[in-house]
Amino acid sequence: MPPVEQRAQFSGSYRPEDVSILLKPIAMEPVAIAEKERLIQSGQRHYSEMLSPETLPSPHYMDIFHQAFAMNRQRMAQGLLDLAAIVAARRPYDITLVSLARAGTPVGVALKHVLTDILDRPATHYSLSIIRDRGIDQNALRFILNDEAREAAGIVFVDGWTGKGVIARELKASVESFDRTHGIRLDTTLFALTDLAGVGIAPTDADYLIPSSILNATMSGLISRSILNERIGPDDFHGCVYYREFASEDRSRWFVDELLREIRALLEEGYVPCPTPVDPLPARERSRIWLAAIQDRCGITDENLIKPGIGEATRVLLRRVPERLIVRDPTAPEARHLLQLAQEKKVHWEVDPALPYQAVSLIKGLSDA
Repeated sequence: MPPVEQRAQFSGSYRPEDVSILLKPIAMEPVAIAEKERLIQSGQRHYSEMLSPETLPSPHYMDIFHQAFAMNRQRMAQGLLDLAAIVAARRPYDITLVSLARAGTPVGVALKHVLTDILDRPATHYSLSIIRDRGIDQNALRFILNDEAREAAGIVFVDGWTGKGVIARELKASVESFDRTHGIRLDTTLFALTDLAGVGIAPTDADYLIPSSILNATMSGLISRSILNERIGPDDFHGCVYYREFASEDRSRWFVDELLREIRALLEEGYVPCPTPVDPLPARERSRIWLAAIQDRCGITDENLIKPGIGEATRVLLRRVPERLIVRDPTAPEARHLLQLAQEKKVHWEVDPALPYQAVSLIKGLSDA
């Protein structure tokens, strides 16, 4: 494999020993959300070429986040223990975690600690970019394999959750292309805390509230979503904006430290991690049936406008132009932050008790604008 230029380590606001973030920090002007949506849906720009303005959440929203974390920290801690056990059972050799920035980054940081501190399985952690329709950052992947001659067999791709399975399929296709080019074989399986689409390996397929899913940069090492535009040269990593100005409100390290406290408490209480993943077939069939039904019901031809699950629904409300929010139970604690965002952004929401997920966001199509 050709050598890759050595680069200064970047870890965002995480401790350098917790992750090497293989993204190129750049400066760029944000694009208003409505204009970004118009450019994306008209085909004039790819979503990865632009960023909408990112702001700090309101004090009320942060109150809801802390309530959500208190309510779900034990479940996420159990999920991390189980996911670590699953990974350890499938990798008898050196483990190299490769999280998908940015939703996968906090999960990867916590997972590295569980593997090394709890299961006594040394692991290295990198975070890189993968972009729908454009694939994985091949420069970053080459860098990982060249860095201390890491073995391909030890690589584990990690994300927070799956929605429709788009990124899992992108991962498979782009890594297989990388393999053909470089004459190696990587395991393209995506490991996640929960697999709503039935496309990877996870401890569960339940749509539960993963607390890290409801914040942006201040939960992900102060980095933006990854960028691939004219500022990124052929030998560069994909880009990101580093939000230094948000440092006073950063929860990235705090979140991991709190999860590790919860994990140790669980183990002291006798929790035994389960190395057996959930069967993906029921979730895959559920996703297929529901997607067909919602497209028919709402007349949606572009599947990219449908975002199922709490994590994806939250991201639509934070950085896209929603057409509506659908929740299964508006009184459920898991829905509080979504209803708060809908209120703040004046987004219509409705209730569907038959929804197979806690929540779904639909993105406003150009014809609806």
